[in-house]
Amino acid sequence: MNIICPSILSADLAELGAQISEVDEAGAQYIHIDLMDGVFVPSISFGFPVIRSARKVTKKVLDVHLMIIDPLRYIKEIAESGADIITFHYETVEDPNVVIKEIHNYGKKAGMAIKPGTPVDVVEPYLDSLDMVLVMTVEPGFGGQKLIPESFQRIREVREMITNRGLNTDIEVDGGVYTYNVQEVLDAGANVIVSGSGVFNGNISENMAKYVEILGI
Repeated sequence: MNIICPSILSADLAELGAQISEVDEAGAQYIHIDLMDGVFVPSISFGFPVIRSARKVTKKVLDVHLMIIDPLRYIKEIAESGADIITFHYETVEDPNVVIKEIHNYGKKAGMAIKPGTPVDVVEPYLDSLDMVLVMTVEPGFGGQKLIPESFQRIREVREMITNRGLNTDIEVDGGVYTYNVQEVLDAGANVIVSGSGVFNGNISENMAKYVEILGI
């Protein structure tokens, strides 16, 4: 199933509640929330209060992407703040299985993200326990970047691994995805589409309508 997942990193924070409600009503199944620590990535973004605030204004899936070091120490509070999916970066942990287990212990779905420079085959040992793989299509940390063309092949390779194991694991993409290139992303094998600038820049409802049409939602 294809899923559109607007990233509130590109929303107007002065209108955050209203804009979350707008994308909700326009067909978003997930709401993407980036947590950045200024260490793993240069930027600092949202914290637990934003997750809690988002939870108050939508019943849609809250998809929380951790761009932070030592994610294990924060899983409990993120889960209790209202996250439904918690995605950590492979590059930030010594043993991904420990983090995956902790996320599942709180009844949440577990995702693992990989940066553009990380070989895709690192995800294979964990596919049986992951609910989602996030293939970053830009360097994490900033919105508005252009999608790295090599990402399409990386998505195809992850999809092949999942298919070969007989799994239904979601593949999420994040970075530089717009209505003009999202079909190519889908064709490569991704099904969860994160878009920030492509949704929140301009007329939000009109942008969402285009994504909904292309994704066949």
